[in-house]
Amino acid sequence: MRDVAVVIPAGGVGRRLGSRTPKQLLRLGARTILARTVEHFTRHPAVSAVVVAAPAAYVKRTRAALREVPHAARVRVVEGGAERQDSVRLGLQAAPDDAAVIVVHDAVRPFVTRALLDRVIAAARSGGAAICALPIAETVKRVRDSVVEATVDRSALWAVQTPQAFRAALLREAHEKARRDHFLGTDESMLVERLGHAVAVVPGLAENVKITTPQDLRRARAR
Repeated sequence: MRDVAVVIPAGGVGRRLGSRTPKQLLRLGARTILARTVEHFTRHPAVSAVVVAAPAAYVKRTRAALREVPHAARVRVVEGGAERQDSVRLGLQAAPDDAAVIVVHDAVRPFVTRALLDRVIAAARSGGAAICALPIAETVKRVRDSVVEATVDRSALWAVQTPQAFRAALLREAHEKARRDHFLGTDESMLVERLGHAVAVVPGLAENVKITTPQDLRRARAR
């Protein structure tokens, strides 16, 4: 059953990487980071469409980078917005109306696995909303003005990754409410949480890293 659509916000410009090229268009082996990310989804048997929301100045270059991705006909590139949330909303508008589940995934997480994607989609089909995350293993401090205020109980703290998956109608409702309320969240789960809807958590993967810094890129290229 091919009823899953994927939205990939790819509006990052790579400031922390110190690159003039958007980070998702940097090379990782023979392909760009973005192409390596997208092909995980175009190969998935449940995915009918992938929508990539790219920076306005890089739409043509993004399309060129994705031309040789397997099943490239399933990929559509649209212009993204000023914020990640805007890009996801614009991607949602371009996603097929008949998609039952929408997956949102960071453009620069190219090491996602089929097994992780399957788990997140299955949890979203069951409960309506699901994310993947890892429990925080390190000690966490709350700091103000470079001074420790308190040590935070980490037992209930998790570091969130993507993919995140939602029943399509639920995610569209969450984005519409955020737009009406002029609310800007840090991920789609936060928008769904505002509706009072429970979000399931499935175990993430340590290797499902987000390439953000030069060190991240060096490690990814060394894999």
